[in-house]
Amino acid sequence: MVDFLLQRTPPLPLDEAWRRLTRWPRHGDAVPLTRVTVVTDPPTGVGTRVVARTGIGPFAFDDPMEVTVWRPPADGEPGLVRLTKRGQVVLGWAELEVRPGPGGRTRVLWREELRIRGLPSLFDPLLVRASRAVFGRAVDSLLRKG
Repeated sequence: MVDFLLQRTPPLPLDEAWRRLTRWPRHGDAVPLTRVTVVTDPPTGVGTRVVARTGIGPFAFDDPMEVTVWRPPADGEPGLVRLTKRGQVVLGWAELEVRPGPGGRTRVLWREELRIRGLPSLFDPLLVRASRAVFGRAVDSLLRKG
């Protein structure tokens, strides 16, 4: 299992950073070979289920996730969402947090604990580097595009 943390400080207000990070289908636009579908009715809240399908044809897998914490930012207070991975291949959780940052910016924290079923821990260093690269580009893209 690997843990990683990404931090960004975009020139966005809390609500806008939150909105950009929690529009789940947009994550599919930011992660290569991935389509993200919300499988429960809106609005997003605890219990919302999201499936990220990654790959091509028979070499694709689903990463089903469930929102287990949903606290949007309010009155200048931080926002936090936790997605718990419920799949057969990808296990763990991801948290996206927005909090006031320096100079009126927003501090974004993306924390993730990730395990790939059947992948020996020998590959953890490679998994953490690949995850930081892929999700780092994804969070940058999500925050850049409204």
